[in-house]
Order: sequence, then structure tokens, then C-alpha cells
Amino acid sequence: MPSTKRPPTKYQPKGVTILYEDRDIVVVEKPAGLLTMGTERDKTRTAHTILNEYVRKGDPRSRNRIYIVHRLDRETSGILIFAKSEAAKMYLQEHWQDTEKRYLTIVYGSLGEKTGTISSYLTENSAFTVYSTPDPAAGKLSRTEYAVLKEAKGLSLLEIHLLTGRKHQIRVHLSEKGHPVVGDRKYGKGNDSYGTLALHARSISFTHPVNGRRLTFETGIPDFFTRLIGVIEEQK
Repeated sequence: MPSTKRPPTKYQPKGVTILYEDRDIVVVEKPAGLLTMGTERDKTRTAHTILNEYVRKGDPRSRNRIYIVHRLDRETSGILIFAKSEAAKMYLQEHWQDTEKRYLTIVYGSLGEKTGTISSYLTENSAFTVYSTPDPAAGKLSRTEYAVLKEAKGLSLLEIHLLTGRKHQIRVHLSEKGHPVVGDRKYGKGNDSYGTLALHARSISFTHPVNGRRLTFETGIPDFFTRLIGVIEEQK
């Protein structure tokens, strides 16, 4: 874990929590409900705009800017990496296969196999819904490794190791397996009474784009998860 201290609270941008920052990158924890970046259909405030304002320190003429390396769904909370230069962004994206990403999620039901890897070819239709296709030429190979950590109240807590990073991959794979993510009204239960998606990008490990150090960041367990399934023991 990096030794660099988190910036003082008074310097924290409103809307995201900075976990680490240097001259090349900034690592933040995004809350559920906040877009990573704007889309043609949605121009609301995003993690990207919040951080652009932060690095410009109120000066709209500043040349400082933030570059998007990867995304999390609006409903997903957790760790995001942003770059402060085009070169740093390109390095991180070009070495993305070496980045280790682990998530926590709570799903409905009890999985028969407590560990495993879900593999399928994912594609997207005109309604922006992602699904698995049997045709390798029509989709992108997607692999999701999971392990059950706890079962209670008809729910299962899983740790996810994301082996590929496709749009809505975890949500689609678990839904198609018959265990949709709690709070997922798109791929799960349409009448799901939970307004928060139980999917959290818990940890990330990657190589720094300039100094070559291996950096690892981990967040706490969201309170929503504890309310759903009870006390969660930290994994060693």
C-alpha cells in the first residue's frame, strides 16, 4: 500500500474521495449514483468533471486536466484511476491487462459452486442491454472469477476477480447464472426493492505509469453491504 498520505479534508473535491494523488495520477473512490464521465444522453455532473475542476483549482483558464483511464457503471461504487497526462493515460490503458481488479457484490440465492469462472461472449443490443451470445464473432470474450465469502438471509456475498472488463460484465454474468446482483433493476428483478446496487470495486493493483512502482489500493466495505448480509469478516 502506498505511503503517500490522503490529501487533507479541506482540499478534497466534493463528490469523490481521493485515495492517492501525485503529479501523474489520481486514484479516487466513487460513490454509487455518480457517472464516471458524461454521455451523449446524460450531461450531469460526473467524477471526471469534479476532478477537472479540482486540478484547475477554480481557474477555468488552467491547462491542467484529467484523463479517463477506465470507467465504473453509475450504480457501481468503488475505486477509479484517472491520469493527469495523455502519456500516463496511454500507458495505463496499454498495460490494463496487468491491472488486477477485485469487486465485492451481494447476489440473490445460494450458488451451487462456491468458486468458479463464468465465461461467455458478451454483446449489446440497440436498447443498450448487454447479453451473452453463442457466436464468438458477435461478442467479446468475457471472464468473471468468483468466490462465495458468506451466505445469509437468502443472499450470497461474493468476491469477484475481473479477468476482463466488459460493460456490465459482472451484472450480466451473475444474472444469467440465476443470481442477479441485489438492487439491479436492469438485469435482475424489475421489482427489486433496493435502490442501491450491491456492487463495489473494492481493490485495484497496477503499475505506476512513470516510476514503475506497483501500487495497490483497497477501500472499506460499504455500509449497505453490512446492512444486507450482516457483519463481513475482512479477508486476509
